[in-house]
Amino acid sequence: MKHYEVEILDAKTKDKLCFLDKVEPNATIGEIKSMFHKSHPQWYPARQSIRLDPKGKSLKDEDVLQQLPVGTTATFYFRDLGAQISWVTVFLSDKHWVVHLACMCHSFHYVKRLLETLFVHRFSHGTMPLRNIFKNCTYYWGFAAWMAYYINHPLYTPPIYGEQQVKMALIIFLFCQIGNFSIHIALRNLRPPGSKTRKIPYPTKNPFTWIFLLVSCPNYTYELGSWLGFTLMTQCVPVAFFTLVGFVQMTVWAKGKHRSYLKEFRDYPALRSPIVPFIL
Repeated sequence: MKHYEVEILDAKTKDKLCFLDKVEPNATIGEIKSMFHKSHPQWYPARQSIRLDPKGKSLKDEDVLQQLPVGTTATFYFRDLGAQISWVTVFLSDKHWVVHLACMCHSFHYVKRLLETLFVHRFSHGTMPLRNIFKNCTYYWGFAAWMAYYINHPLYTPPIYGEQQVKMALIIFLFCQIGNFSIHIALRNLRPPGSKTRKIPYPTKNPFTWIFLLVSCPNYTYELGSWLGFTLMTQCVPVAFFTLVGFVQMTVWAKGKHRSYLKEFRDYPALRSPIVPFIL
């Protein structure tokens, strides 16, 4: 079986870069690139463009040497394509990774809420009006669809400050999610199973509960913080509007609960605000 001799020249200068002896006739261009890479480590295969003519098209990696229009001494021309990155890296470094992260955070929030409803919360009322479920589903599903439409839209623009903004937003989101969970645990521990006992909530050893020193409803404070972080992460108008509407509703609830505490407990801490320390 005859073997080929392969010489590789620089497509610009025509200088000889590499000479390969006794190359198998069924060798592919991809294999020739690997051989070339051994003598020139700076040019890994994905960075190489091998062609028959200096100005011609790049040969495919699967092209077989003996099937190309060359003699037993084959001359190829090399061009450096520059540094290459994988499509996975492109995908993750593009806006898509923000979309995926937003989806995970949004899903995590509601999975957490469902699990808390099943295993953490102790409700003072065992039921709610049936009509409320339609109102709640319309609210949450409607906003979820609106936010998802914008965040997944082909014209969606990632946050202006890029990765740093998203990382900071993620930290805020996760911090507030942990804080929210900590408050729910603290409130649960105030009420024995099966009772409707109401007590003044105070900070515990958990640092996330120390905010009880300043607000009556820190679970809403952390909830607001989570959605502010999510808004910063996605930099999306529907998310910002959802956060605003949620803040208004939670403020109404927090003020109502704060008034109830003041009315029921004469020694209730005067420093506390309903939801935002010193402000609201």
